[in-house]
Amino acid sequence: MSDFFFQVVFVATAMSIVSGAVAERMKLWAFLMFAAVFTAFIYPLQGYWKWGGGFLNDAGFNDFAGSGVVHMCGAAAAIAGVLLLGARKGKYTADGQVKPIPGANLPLATLGTFILWMGWFGFNGGSELKLSNVGEANAVALIFVNTNMAAAGGVIAALVLVRLMWGKADLTMALNGALAGLVAITAEPLAPTPLQATLIGMAGGLLVVVSITTLDKMRIDDPVGAISVHGVVGILGLLLVPLTNTDATLQAQLLGLGVILGWTFGASLVVWLLLKLTIGIRVS
Repeated sequence: MSDFFFQVVFVATAMSIVSGAVAERMKLWAFLMFAAVFTAFIYPLQGYWKWGGGFLNDAGFNDFAGSGVVHMCGAAAAIAGVLLLGARKGKYTADGQVKPIPGANLPLATLGTFILWMGWFGFNGGSELKLSNVGEANAVALIFVNTNMAAAGGVIAALVLVRLMWGKADLTMALNGALAGLVAITAEPLAPTPLQATLIGMAGGLLVVVSITTLDKMRIDDPVGAISVHGVVGILGLLLVPLTNTDATLQAQLLGLGVILGWTFGASLVVWLLLKLTIGIRVS
């Protein structure tokens, strides 16, 4: 029952990543039809390859709570849809300028981030799957500490970087920095020390700022930075696992990264394209 519960939570998380990236522009029924295919086929197949005892698990691929299986998977599906969907009207000017379209309710966005931050204790700690003895209880406690430290490190790193880049603080980047720290630690929240977890979160916070600004320059319109937070930083999280987990290898991490990214992006692109050619995916 616990495995089933967490799989439901994880697939819902992956779909929320997609919804954030295609917000405001996509037809509801197109999104719902894609969600049906994604949750019934695309996500479970790659999830089985790791968490169901499939070939990625046998190859030694490590992904404790889903930096790749959940977050990078959702981001890969999202970017496939975004590339076919196109940017919001007015986001990019004819002369190549990027026009910011700020969020309408930043206090609500902040509250949502804190809710996610709190939920991540269940996301990562719950992936230990049991709390039946002292050893397991200590493991869950360490996961909680590392999860929190990574989020805090991500906030600070993102805030400092945007202050250096733009001369002022930016709330949306700070919020995404927290989420980036959480995504970065999700691949391995048990092996690191709290200091290492903080540094991993800081690396995620720095990377997400660079990624969001770079995607904007590439005219890839991601309204909430979901592709950067969950996809780009998800990749970082997978690649950092061997630094703290001696059982992990870079070769196995690269294999898992490539398989999940390639499968999810390719399959999602086909589904999005079929929807675009039939019912259309963009609102008028």
